[in-house]
Amino acid sequence: LYRLQYECITKDLTSFKLKPTDALLSVLRQKHLCNSCQKILRRPLQAQCGHRFCSFCFHKIVSSGPQNCSACIKEDLFEEPTSILKQGGAFPDNAARREVEALAAVCPNEGCTWTGTIKEFEASHEGSCDFMIILCPSCKELMRANEQERHNERECPERTLNCKYCKEPFLLKNIKAHDEICPKYPMICEGCAKKKIPREKYVDHIKFCSKFKAPCRFHVVGCDTSVEKEKIHDHERQCSYEHLNLLLHFIMGIKVSLESLQPQSLEVASHNTVGLELKVSTFENIVCVLNREMERSCATMEAYNRQHRLDQDKIEILNNKVRQLERTVSLRDLSIVEMEGKMREMSAATYDGIFVWKISDFTKKRQDAVAGRAPAMFSPAFYTSKYGYKMCLRIYLNGDGTGRGTHLSLFFVVMRGHCDALLKWPFNQKVTLMLLDQNNKEHIIDAFRPDISSSSFQRPVSDMNIASGCPLFCSLSKLDSKNSYIRDDTIFIKAIVDLTGL
Repeated sequence: LYRLQYECITKDLTSFKLKPTDALLSVLRQKHLCNSCQKILRRPLQAQCGHRFCSFCFHKIVSSGPQNCSACIKEDLFEEPTSILKQGGAFPDNAARREVEALAAVCPNEGCTWTGTIKEFEASHEGSCDFMIILCPSCKELMRANEQERHNERECPERTLNCKYCKEPFLLKNIKAHDEICPKYPMICEGCAKKKIPREKYVDHIKFCSKFKAPCRFHVVGCDTSVEKEKIHDHERQCSYEHLNLLLHFIMGIKVSLESLQPQSLEVASHNTVGLELKVSTFENIVCVLNREMERSCATMEAYNRQHRLDQDKIEILNNKVRQLERTVSLRDLSIVEMEGKMREMSAATYDGIFVWKISDFTKKRQDAVAGRAPAMFSPAFYTSKYGYKMCLRIYLNGDGTGRGTHLSLFFVVMRGHCDALLKWPFNQKVTLMLLDQNNKEHIIDAFRPDISSSSFQRPVSDMNIASGCPLFCSLSKLDSKNSYIRDDTIFIKAIVDLTGL
């Protein structure tokens, strides 16, 4: 099959003939065969003798002049002049053509499921079948027609690409060679690490790049250091002593070489000797220049050292000032934090003995209490009047004492205020504590009157007295079940201090 298709590719399509079993579904009769190529008739011509030939075969036979009909000779029917084949001696056999074209056919290409007639095969399928074998004109590889696009774009080793940098075309196999000469290929500077420098501009870049490393000018006498261009003068100044030693060794080596020359060889080497003497003279001049440069460098270094000591003294004075300012700023920050705390306390304070405490993020704070990270929380301060008692609440979300792990514990705390000296002690006002039902139906309420003998209600001598209240204020199981006390992860605690008698 591949050989057959290859013939179709490499020869004129008119010369290609189908074998009887290639495309026909039915058994082929002898009258449908060309008497020359013995294949199915293509554009049949009938000669004067009655035998049929393909148009291509007939013209090929008579192209070199009149010929005897081989079919007539084979059938022993040769007659002159009817059995002589010549130009113009045959006519199109339309009846045979129609019979051949009406024969049922299948596509002979492997994998193709096309069916139809010979006419349809020749007219619309023969040259356009996706499964026919074609030849790549570049790499000469055989492939199916439906694979040609993929082959040309991805697989053909001889395909042409356009360089994404310079846009010039090149063969795939030459991609590395092209990258090495492409004038637009992006280079990276070894000095400053700048990327995407076109090759055509790379030489100009390194001429002026201050970070590009170049050999020291004294590499001819043995200095093997490569230095960034911007630091070349610093290197020469810092290594002037080493450069001087290298030059001296080099010059001494030349002198030893001159002295080792024998008298008889001096005449022969006279020309070389003159060159060496010129070099020696040149290097001696360089040594003198280096000596002067070294003296200047020493003087400059001493001046730098003096200035460095002065700068160090100034830096120490400035450091002391900075540390002093940092201490001042820290004290100011502490004062600001303290003032902000007092302002928050004042903004949250009430002066009528009634206080509502909103506790948000209840779930997280409850978890912190269970884990022991923050077992207790204090509310902002509130007052019985502007100059009255100062108080706050203390809550344990996982309970405290007898209520630990089972109840929410809520306590009342008497705090030290600014006007305690003017108040009546011990504190003896009735206190009511409430967990508010956010549907306003069933609040949890507990109330107590202070034990005047308890230290919790005496005049405070520290910031706050010992808390006193309800360790079994509310069962945690009640809060864990569906309820209206917790909404949007928030609860509200209310405290009411009876102001009777104040």
